[in-house]
Amino acid sequence: MVESCTYPLRPWDILLIKHHAIHKALIDRSTPYERVILYLDGQYLGRSVPEINLLACFDQADQQGQYLLTPSQEDRTHLSTLFNAMETILKDEQFGAQTLQDTFVIQLLVCINRIAQRAGGFQSPKTVYNSKISQTLSYINEHLSEPLTVDELAGRVYLSRYHFMRLFKAQTGATVHSYVQQRRLLYATQQIRRGVPVSKAAEDSGFSEYSTFYRDFRAAFGVSPRQLK
Repeated sequence: MVESCTYPLRPWDILLIKHHAIHKALIDRSTPYERVILYLDGQYLGRSVPEINLLACFDQADQQGQYLLTPSQEDRTHLSTLFNAMETILKDEQFGAQTLQDTFVIQLLVCINRIAQRAGGFQSPKTVYNSKISQTLSYINEHLSEPLTVDELAGRVYLSRYHFMRLFKAQTGATVHSYVQQRRLLYATQQIRRGVPVSKAAEDSGFSEYSTFYRDFRAAFGVSPRQLK
């Protein structure tokens, strides 16, 4: 699940998710499942390869609101070769090992960008949220600095508190409180990265007390807001 969409995944599918997007994997534990997660530092890539934007595919996914790429058989073979080579290099402690790792990451991103740029590169989601939940999510995103209670949100979509909470959890995989908290924290990280003072970022994100913001931020990201800044 990414933002307001659900994507059933097949082998070698690729999801491009920016740091501020809310997402969650819903895994069927009864069948074998393996995934590769690659975290990318845009600033590092910008310094290493300044002549092109290797993260353009992420911007494209964000703009279109579609995050899934399905590689062709030829692409899958290429990706498999790259991943196998990367795993071998990760065990290498000889001279230049880090540089070799970087070159494989660059090759991987070039391949993914080419897939994204093809006609029909991004796949539409299989399902989307119930209209009332979609309406709620939009309202939350637009009013993060304001108090957001379950009763108020349920009333806006004309549902009882109990039914609203049950439907929200079923659709998003999160409680109303945890979703709002996660969205506020992600918004705060965006603001801090843009240079907004930490205390103002906390206030703009809907935290009335800085101590609560600091505690939740550190629990979620493992660093303090000032360390992120």
